[in-house]
Amino acid sequence: MSHARRLKSSLMGLAGAIVLIVALAFATAGAQSANLPNPYHEVAAWAKLPGGVMWGGVISVDPAPNGDVWVFHRSDPPILRFDQSGKVVKSFGAGLFAQAHGMTVDRDGNVWVTDAQTKDGKGQQVFKFSPDGKVLMTLGKAGVAGDGTDVFSGPSDVVVASNGDIFVADGHIAGTSIGRIVKFSKDGQLIKAWGKRGKGPGEFDTPHAMAIDSRGRIFVADRGNSRIQIFDQDGRFIDQWKQFGRPSGVYIDKNDTIYVADSQSNAAQNPGFTRGIRIGSAKDGTVTAMVPFVETDPDKNNNAGSEGVAADAKGNLYAAEVTTEMLKKYTK
Repeated sequence: MSHARRLKSSLMGLAGAIVLIVALAFATAGAQSANLPNPYHEVAAWAKLPGGVMWGGVISVDPAPNGDVWVFHRSDPPILRFDQSGKVVKSFGAGLFAQAHGMTVDRDGNVWVTDAQTKDGKGQQVFKFSPDGKVLMTLGKAGVAGDGTDVFSGPSDVVVASNGDIFVADGHIAGTSIGRIVKFSKDGQLIKAWGKRGKGPGEFDTPHAMAIDSRGRIFVADRGNSRIQIFDQDGRFIDQWKQFGRPSGVYIDKNDTIYVADSQSNAAQNPGFTRGIRIGSAKDGTVTAMVPFVETDPDKNNNAGSEGVAADAKGNLYAAEVTTEMLKKYTK
């Protein structure tokens, strides 16, 4: 056999091996999802809306310090507080937002939200509210998108560190080069930003949600790249995890249990993974359980199911669904 033919044969063998490895990886991922236990069951009709209020797309959910649950959705009033029986006890924010998106509740019970699009001079901002609905701080310029230090381009989520530092995931506008995390002091002064649109470590394709673990690490749901990226609070890259699917939402509780909502995996966007909420350890990345999102054919759409996720101190799970316009509560 000539050298050229031997080389061609070797290359064909290598290509075949690569295809086999990729196929096995996809098959393994699918099998792992199928074999994960689901220890939860849904609490039917838990959330009770007041008369005259209807759900819009439910995008975010986060527990209050006392066990109540805050919800951010795309209808007025957009910010709702539910007590533990599922009754709305507070609401505010009507007419303030172009597109409801991210939410977090800080240690003092203040409610932070992001407005991710632009419409009628609104949007592209982060708001801090008191529990009573008073605006305490805004970041960004209303209705102005950009990549400067005082504007955003699709702010998807916000989290607040134990020292009050503020982190904003920015870059939910297609066709731009923006994909970054922007860090501010507790009084809203810019500290730094890191990242750009891309696929490498420290780069993002739609940083869609964030959470902070007990060590203060920043977990970023880098949805377009089907991974979670982990950073320290100075923006130094630590690790990336793909075992939690294509993350739309991420939440970490006080025990470092991580909950990741996957609303986009299918054969085209993240082969080998199915949609639902994966649950595991933020300490070592182990995936231990999954609440599946059941649908007829996920390949017929690019997004369905839970985008926001949270858990309360009792271990109850909450799923915010945009496409179905539903808030679901699960318990063990």
